[in-house]
Amino acid sequence: MHVSRANAYARINRLVEDGVILGFGARVNHERAGQGASAYLTLRIVQNSWRTVHRQLRALPGVSHIALVSGDFDVLVLVHSPDNRALRELVLTRLQAIPEILSTRTLLVFEEEEVGQGPESSAAADHPADHPADHPAR
Repeated sequence: MHVSRANAYARINRLVEDGVILGFGARVNHERAGQGASAYLTLRIVQNSWRTVHRQLRALPGVSHIALVSGDFDVLVLVHSPDNRALRELVLTRLQAIPEILSTRTLLVFEEEEVGQGPESSAAADHPADHPADHPAR
């Protein structure tokens, strides 16, 4: 694409001002950052308590994604923690202390990949890392 730097900056600024681009950030390797344990948490919450629960979830350490969803549970939360002990503490002490949370379920993440987050993601798909799960036991 042959666009001047000034024109590119103007387009990006317009997208930010229009709310199309919400921000810029870094992609983090959670394991290398000392956050080796990840889990999805499903929550059932008291009806009409979403705003209160959402505000409290945002304040918890390691929470990277919060979604209000439909189905058998109400909220889906992705957390990263240093280890399973810290994850246990988060779930059993911090989450279950929130009165609007009726029940929780923890789904441990064994392997994860962010897709569509930059040029590296398409290269990684073409050349997946050699992983023991890809090879049957010999």
